[in-house]
Amino acid sequence: MANHKGLISDVDLRSRENNSAHRTREIDQKRLIVRRGQPFSITVQCNGSLPPKHHLDLVLHLGKRDEVEIKVQKVHGAGDKWWFNQQGAQDEMLLTLHSPADAIIGQYSLAVLLMSPDGRVLEKKDKMSFHLLYNPWCKDDVVYLPDETQLQEYIMNEEGIIYMGTWEYIKSIHWNYGQFEDYVMDICFEVLNNSSDALRDSQMDIEQRFDPVYVSRIITAMVNSNDDRGVLTGRWTEPYSDGVAPYRWTGSAPILRQWSKAGVRAVKYGQCWVFAAVACTVLRCLGIPTRLITNFSSAHDVDGNLSIDFLLDENLQPLESRGGRDSSWNFHCWVESWMRRDDLPKGNDGWQVLDPTPQELSDGVFCCGPCPVTAVKEGNLGVKYDAPFVFAEVNADIIHWIVQRNGQRRKIRVDQTTVGRNISTKSVYGDFRDDVTVQYKYPEGSKKEREVYEKAGRRVTDVLSGSSEPGRLQLSIKHAKPVFGTDFDVIIEVKNEGDQDAHVQLTMLATAVTYSSLYRGNCQRQTTTVMVPAHKAQQEVLRLRYDDYAQCVSDDHLIRVKAFVEAPGENEPLLTVTDIPLSRPDVFIQVPGKAFVREQVKASISFTNPLPVPLKGGVFTVEGAGLLSSTKIHVSEDISPGQTVSIVVSFSPMRTGVRKLLVDFDSDRLKDVKGVTTVVVRKKYRNMFAEITEFY
Repeated sequence: MANHKGLISDVDLRSRENNSAHRTREIDQKRLIVRRGQPFSITVQCNGSLPPKHHLDLVLHLGKRDEVEIKVQKVHGAGDKWWFNQQGAQDEMLLTLHSPADAIIGQYSLAVLLMSPDGRVLEKKDKMSFHLLYNPWCKDDVVYLPDETQLQEYIMNEEGIIYMGTWEYIKSIHWNYGQFEDYVMDICFEVLNNSSDALRDSQMDIEQRFDPVYVSRIITAMVNSNDDRGVLTGRWTEPYSDGVAPYRWTGSAPILRQWSKAGVRAVKYGQCWVFAAVACTVLRCLGIPTRLITNFSSAHDVDGNLSIDFLLDENLQPLESRGGRDSSWNFHCWVESWMRRDDLPKGNDGWQVLDPTPQELSDGVFCCGPCPVTAVKEGNLGVKYDAPFVFAEVNADIIHWIVQRNGQRRKIRVDQTTVGRNISTKSVYGDFRDDVTVQYKYPEGSKKEREVYEKAGRRVTDVLSGSSEPGRLQLSIKHAKPVFGTDFDVIIEVKNEGDQDAHVQLTMLATAVTYSSLYRGNCQRQTTTVMVPAHKAQQEVLRLRYDDYAQCVSDDHLIRVKAFVEAPGENEPLLTVTDIPLSRPDVFIQVPGKAFVREQVKASISFTNPLPVPLKGGVFTVEGAGLLSSTKIHVSEDISPGQTVSIVVSFSPMRTGVRKLLVDFDSDRLKDVKGVTTVVVRKKYRNMFAEITEFY
């Protein structure tokens, strides 16, 4: 480089103005963060005018070792090239950079070069950088989403609702996605940089990051830690003592920060909703519209036959088979991301299923998707990625078998309608549930549903055609909404629609299970002989006391009740199964007065012990995007039955807007107790005449 007196005195990246125009000011206002396919401007300050025939060049680099170099053109050429135009005179020039709508996302280094007429570099101003994200507001970007209401939810909203429980009794928890929290964006790129692909060939990995299909697939693999440097380790049973129990998390930012701070070591522990929530945070932050989905009664079909086989012994106890086995989860969470699929035939654009929970291998990696939701609905199982697995999650049949002492199996129940119920996501219009089941499947029993099953493969048809007509006896289970810590009754009803009285043997079994159907122990068992008059119904009561279920119930607070009837003259026995969620109390939160940014606010938090026993080791976890980072407050004393414990938390909001303050309470005997309140944070302006507040 030739020696030249410093003509370029400064380069202003105009971060505040650009970030506001690119909808990234929530991430940062000091660093430049822009979206592809949308121009942004920088200012070059000079010590005088450029000499005649001298000009400025711009060069971009990507990667830790500048593996990818991009020379920015000075004229508008093809749409897939970076270019810039120049305005101004004398000592200040405005350079407007135009990125293609399929530009590589990532951290760019920028160099401004002063060039001589013969092409020599006379002066170089570098050590500047900016981040480029996907742009769902740009029509030419494959993640373009034309609905502004949806963009405000699926990109800009930092709070969300996750639906849990059972398909009959849906509950919800609030979650702090926190995609705009300090340094979360940097950690999202750190996640990409630590993928197996990036570590194997960083240049090839960077060059593929223009494609949201590639990036979203990397993210689903990296959120779990099964075969890489992933973020979360999964665990579905206690103990969690060497980490954090999955139900204690209330937001993604603490998980991502812990992973990064620990030197990209996996955080313990996550389950499906935690995996999905972290993936949602990362994908929204990178600019891909994403929403969290809950599929109730979700099937995990290990052998690919589109049926979930439950094996029971003659005492109705579950039998574990060797190796992996089919299962049906009360609920399972994944995410959907919006993108155009240029790698697939037409009709596969739009919402794509991405599942970061490590279940089965996909091309040798623990990830799932992206799989077009339309392909699942239409039964197009040859479409990339993992369409057969996702199809089974919402369409498989559940078959119960009794394995007799001689080893023979006896089919006792075929359920063709339970899997894939009430598929849910948070509404874009508020804190309530949207049912999106119709986007995944046609109505049960419809002609179109049958056509989809035929297309999906003969194995489905075989299972369906094997169903039998109902007999003269019908069996059902009824219950109220029990509260954890109380005694409650379960009503088993046997209905006789025949013309003769029926003498039946009724077995009732209550067991504790996890939401993923893992058996935890028996709570109560009762067998009795019942006479059911013709055209009448007979009810039996199974009494469940707190002392019966307290010692074996899982942290998911689920009781599974099976009722089994055998009667002379009936060809097949009857079995019905229901899962009963035990509700928990709420944490109460009050934030009195108005909240202003950077001014102290006090929140009063209280909880009352509903159990007939003391609670030990109580701890509150409090956090909120734009309000405060995750904070733990320990309760030093035991909490007696009926006692109310109260704490006060002080914090200074960091950002304006409608914010959610989330609280989780855990103890030795009662866990996963949640509370949430809304905090409206305003800006305050002062002048000599009046005090003015503004909220936006």
